[in-house]
Amino acid sequence: MLLLAGSVPVDKMNLQIGPIDFSPEGIEVDGSKLPINRGNEAMMTAACQVCELLGLERPIGLIAGDIGKRAGSEAIYHYLMENLPSMDVDVMTLHYVMPDLKLNKKVLESIKKMVRRPILIADAGSMYVAKAGGDASFYDVFTPDIGELAFLADEKADHPAFTRGAIFHMEDDVTELIRRAYSTGNAPSTLFVKGRVDYICHNGEIVEAIEEPAIETMEPVGGTGDLITGMISGLIYAGRDPVDACIIAGRANRRAGQLSNPTPATQIAEIIKFIPEALSEVLETSG
Repeated sequence: MLLLAGSVPVDKMNLQIGPIDFSPEGIEVDGSKLPINRGNEAMMTAACQVCELLGLERPIGLIAGDIGKRAGSEAIYHYLMENLPSMDVDVMTLHYVMPDLKLNKKVLESIKKMVRRPILIADAGSMYVAKAGGDASFYDVFTPDIGELAFLADEKADHPAFTRGAIFHMEDDVTELIRRAYSTGNAPSTLFVKGRVDYICHNGEIVEAIEEPAIETMEPVGGTGDLITGMISGLIYAGRDPVDACIIAGRANRRAGQLSNPTPATQIAEIIKFIPEALSEVLETSG
């Protein structure tokens, strides 16, 4: 099972779990329909496209509405705490949730009770709470952007907003930020650092830097990082090792952007349409 969990920006939407259906109009989980947007909806759509292309079972979505009031995020934490030990999960991706150190640690305790530990991927709020709780090494993949990498590199910060200025302004020295994140124990074995150049790292070493094709007009399109997280999730579920999955996802994301011929006004749904074609091309050349 590929389990994708996170909140969506819908007020008072109860927790929903079930196979994810997707179409050009959006995704549907347990009867709840959501338009394709950035965040979990984009991440889940990208993962679904990978699974469909590779003939895999549909991912399972675990969502709840949260517009900053915490109830939806807390419902997700509690569901995972109570149900993970009895679930057969191969890969689990945790994305946008309101960080809660105590509840997240209880989720990790539930994972330890599972017969088989899933591969764990975290982005956004789920990555923040993992790092803030000192639990980064429990995970397998983080997908930070450069600003979030600075947060991981700052051993004293418990949220990206509190990253110390001296470290935050090291954004031009990505290599040093990566070194610091690993040396302080605030990175999992695999990092996908998103930016003008995408860096894939394993155990502190940069194993791949992806900078072509460089699509300048893709930079202001919100949600492209969510597509990467979704593709990584689907590729690992398909049996790719995390580093290989990150490299393929990074190349496919850039190719999908190139195929969409974006402008600064382009919406993420317009890029998503090209993921199957882009991913097929990359898989054909990478073997």
